[in-house]
Amino acid sequence: MSDPTRATAFALLSAVLDRHRPLEDALDALPTLAPRDRAAGHRLAAAVLRRMGSLDAVLEPLLARAPPDPVRHVLRLGAAGLLLLGTPAHAAVATAVALARAQKLAAFAGLVNAVLRRVAAAGPAALLGLDGPRLDTPAWLWSAWGADARAIAEAHQTEAPLDLSLASDATAPAGGMLLPTGSWRYPAGTRVAELSGFAEGGFWVQDAAAALPARLLGATPGLHVADLCAAPGGKTAQLAAAGAVVTAVERDGARIARLRDNLARLRLPATFVTADAVTWRPEEEFEAVLLDAPCSATGTIRRHPDVPHLKRARDIVALSARQDALLDAACALLRPDGRLVYAVCSLQPQEGAERVAAALQRLPLHADPVTPDELSGLVEAIAPDGSVRTTPALWPERGGMDGFFIARMRRHG
Repeated sequence: MSDPTRATAFALLSAVLDRHRPLEDALDALPTLAPRDRAAGHRLAAAVLRRMGSLDAVLEPLLARAPPDPVRHVLRLGAAGLLLLGTPAHAAVATAVALARAQKLAAFAGLVNAVLRRVAAAGPAALLGLDGPRLDTPAWLWSAWGADARAIAEAHQTEAPLDLSLASDATAPAGGMLLPTGSWRYPAGTRVAELSGFAEGGFWVQDAAAALPARLLGATPGLHVADLCAAPGGKTAQLAAAGAVVTAVERDGARIARLRDNLARLRLPATFVTADAVTWRPEEEFEAVLLDAPCSATGTIRRHPDVPHLKRARDIVALSARQDALLDAACALLRPDGRLVYAVCSLQPQEGAERVAAALQRLPLHADPVTPDELSGLVEAIAPDGSVRTTPALWPERGGMDGFFIARMRRHG
């Protein structure tokens, strides 16, 4: 029998690459596993997805003909253990052969053994001379990122650290680093539920870049805010912790249940509405609206290495149309002179600056530029027009950050 880690990783790879399911959804759908096996399987599958172009470049010359996809997944998992995760050669080869047999691929067990023995003999040096960032990045993404493509792709080569936002009266768990923007950072692989203060609601997981939109909204006690597309709730928590009166809108019932659970753990108040923000029409107008719109999520590839394998360039057209509709709806919710912050965790210009430029042309909105004093620890992310663009290539000495586009606007008075 194959070990649980490899079996889990194989199931996850098959779900993402063969059935085009998001990695986290596939993980949630797996049978109950020991936490250690679950985490290890996820880490192994994520390593393959993150470096698949490089792994395939190593394996390809060792294959006389293209194997079936399941066999290729077994080979990728074995190669990732050998070249990326430091698995001892004997263990990596033996578990891969056992996995092939467990998956009813016994006819290919000899091939798996022979190929991975050759990879083991070469060792990590097999990756030398390969242009990993380029091989591991789909062409449509590389071209869209322009001059920043290589720096972004290099940042995607490694696992992201864990960032936390703290409740106002909480103490940061030991072992973290305070970032200039106020988030706390912990090493990659840190298990948040095991940190001191988690059960008491002292903090929540939120990348340093993801914490910026709510911060730039400038929430104050009593401010009436609509948080659109609010799940899983990190930004809702920030707004509520600042004392704002928050209405969190989410159209997906399962996601709003998760949102409720997260806010309950944090002991923070909010009003929850299950509705499509495009068609939702409350009786009141709001002083502020935060719209973190659904997007391609290409800014989160460090944390979600399945994204390049699930998204395509053609997806951006439909996403952009949805973002326009949400911007229209968000503007309609604002009272005169009300604030709107638009954000996407995308590196694609069509979902960021282009959407805001179009909105400013057709809607009764004007730009409200972000100033350097508002982002004193990250002024390099402020564009000349006052919008904010973060990328994984920023803060390389601190471990980078997610890619976000953020723009602040006001409704005409």
